[in-house]
Amino acid sequence: MSVVTKAAAPIVDTAADGEERRSLERLVKMFARFVGTGYVAYFLILLPEIRRTAFLTPTWWNWFCVIAVFGTGLLFGLSSFSGSIRAIRMAGSIAAVTYLLCVLGWWLAWDQTLFDVQGVYLSTFPGLASLAAASVWPPVLVFVHMTVGVIAAQSINYVLREPFVTTPLFADIVFGMMFCTIFVAATLAALRTARILDATITRTQAQAARSAAAAARAVERERFDALTHDGVMSSLLSVARQGRSPSVVNQARLTLRQLDSLRTHSAPTFVDADEAIAQLRATANDVDESVIVHIESISQTSTSNVEPQTYPADAVRAIGAALAEAMRNSLRHAGPSNRSVTVRTQPGILQATVTDDGVGFDRASVPPHRLGVAVSIEGRLRQLPGGASRIDSIPGQGTTVHLTWCASDVPRTAAFG
Repeated sequence: MSVVTKAAAPIVDTAADGEERRSLERLVKMFARFVGTGYVAYFLILLPEIRRTAFLTPTWWNWFCVIAVFGTGLLFGLSSFSGSIRAIRMAGSIAAVTYLLCVLGWWLAWDQTLFDVQGVYLSTFPGLASLAAASVWPPVLVFVHMTVGVIAAQSINYVLREPFVTTPLFADIVFGMMFCTIFVAATLAALRTARILDATITRTQAQAARSAAAAARAVERERFDALTHDGVMSSLLSVARQGRSPSVVNQARLTLRQLDSLRTHSAPTFVDADEAIAQLRATANDVDESVIVHIESISQTSTSNVEPQTYPADAVRAIGAALAEAMRNSLRHAGPSNRSVTVRTQPGILQATVTDDGVGFDRASVPPHRLGVAVSIEGRLRQLPGGASRIDSIPGQGTTVHLTWCASDVPRTAAFG
């Protein structure tokens, strides 16, 4: 018998670039709003100085310079409220370039005859323009921008003040560079951290996708191995022991359906009563080939419109795993004894009971570190919606383990009663 299984499809990361760089984009937007607010604050603070020094250059230049510099800075801040990171980067570049153009163009507008001891207002915030550049440009271009801007602004101050105050140009440039570097470097460091964080998140997601794909392949292999062992081999063993009985036929039919599900790479969400019985029988026979499995099936009221009773596949698997643990515990601890398994099905209830007449035990005497009962049986059924378990054991009189799943509309007393 050959079974063709489909390999797990590779998981492809379809996230857009914006989704992969969320931390960086959030930080760029934050800096854009900070810089835009800074431009507005400087405009309000420097407005008297702008009016006072308007005589140094032609009127048209004053209007152009104020609108260009502060307008593009405000535009950079407003662009942060848009959903496009490309628009934010473009606005930041425009603000950074416009400042340099206005500082360098000042020399063309100045008639070289008027002087002012206070210098030009553009020299007050070269670092703010460099922060706009730092938000959207690579570090090398940012430091080039800052250097050119500081030198140009301090040079304007130097020539305007020279007739009145002689100050060392080099010292002013160094001071301006050091002052601006503090904020620019902090901005670049924050953005670099955001890039590293986004890259780490992307790598982690990719690794998680690869791990999930590997886990899916492992689950597929385990499913195939389990079906081969618990389905095919158990069916052959049942045929050899019991012949062509109705229960063996049902078990073989179930195994064939499971093989078909492997071929289509699908797993059922619900199983009918025959499949549930066959799975639990196979589980019991896997642990103990000699165990006797009794079947008690209570059918629904016979009507033409009644759907066949089904059970969640998760419930069947959970009861099967707990059943196997109960069987193993009985084999290890009950001593020489007779044991049997009873599988009971009825509408809305699935129950498996493991019984032995061995030595039994006192629940209070079980050490806390013994996790077979607490975790593999009681804990597993407790985590199953609708699941429940009960263990009855008396020293010297054997043990009975009840494993039950009940639908939400069925009272628990109907199962244990």
